[in-house]
Amino acid sequence: MNERIDRIGLDELDRFSAGARLFATGAARSSDNLTRDWARSVAGRGVELVAAEELPPGTLCVAVTLVGSTTALGEQLPGGDEPERAVRALERRLGERAGAVVALNLAAENALVPFIAAAELGVPLVDGDGSGRVFPLVEQTTYTLGGMSPAPLALAGAAGELVVLETAAGRVEELLRPVVLSVGGWAVAACYPMAARDLAKSLVPGTVSLLIRAGTPGAPRATAAPYGVRTLCRGQILAVEGSTGHGADLALPSLPSSIVLRESEGLRRLVRLEAHNEIVLALADGAVVATVPDQICMISAGDGMVVDVDKAEPGVEVDVMVVKAAPVWHTERGLALGGPRAFGIPL
Repeated sequence: MNERIDRIGLDELDRFSAGARLFATGAARSSDNLTRDWARSVAGRGVELVAAEELPPGTLCVAVTLVGSTTALGEQLPGGDEPERAVRALERRLGERAGAVVALNLAAENALVPFIAAAELGVPLVDGDGSGRVFPLVEQTTYTLGGMSPAPLALAGAAGELVVLETAAGRVEELLRPVVLSVGGWAVAACYPMAARDLAKSLVPGTVSLLIRAGTPGAPRATAAPYGVRTLCRGQILAVEGSTGHGADLALPSLPSSIVLRESEGLRRLVRLEAHNEIVLALADGAVVATVPDQICMISAGDGMVVDVDKAEPGVEVDVMVVKAAPVWHTERGLALGGPRAFGIPL
């Protein structure tokens, strides 16, 4: 039985950071190191880790996340107060103090930014997140599935910018993306203000503790996948090319592409990975073998690191792994928000 983790100090923070990288796509090594050092600099005596059910039911909880490009974060360094400024701006809009911080998702830098916010604000970090994996849009969360809205949302940029956005839930990403670009390509957002009683019903629980355990030296990678993980194949990348056009008119912050691999063992199938921000569909000899909402990752057979879609190159050997999504993503509403059709794949 795993011992309960109720505080994140420096040791737990390092393990948390390591665990958060195991299936993280789109993370730049420089920005990941920067965020870890940033978190260590504000850790102090540590941050209390609590279950949502342990908070008074009416406690205001706020999701904090990095939005925009991690590459931009490495180029335009943070001032250090962005998480606190974002939360304080949202508090002023709501007329209420936040009593806890929660993550939007827990991949790489996005795992540590909520920790930084909790440390700066002196409030607990909730053990869980709104994804159980990562989706590209702010609206694609279990919080949305639970009836919560990301707005009002407050955005803090590295040069002192502060923007409060209030709009219909379905327009947040549409309005947020150009603002993020205008402030330098990245910012910290405070969003999804909700009472602890509502958070408890909508988050994916226990994922912070799980990633701390997964980041312990010697722990198997599968520890970071609470709902299961399977290796689809090992193969060598043959080509990276433009996609067949699926989702080309969809308002996602990237262009679609395809990665073609030849399976190294067994049936030596030709595997095609269709990507739009992330890998959304895997086909082997033309047959569908994996789709979102499950997370499809390429893991380098050489160093065990995640290979990002935009860094895939012919000749690289990878393991294609499929991380099972939280059960809520496989419901009718979950599939509508994060399944193939949400990415323009007509399955």
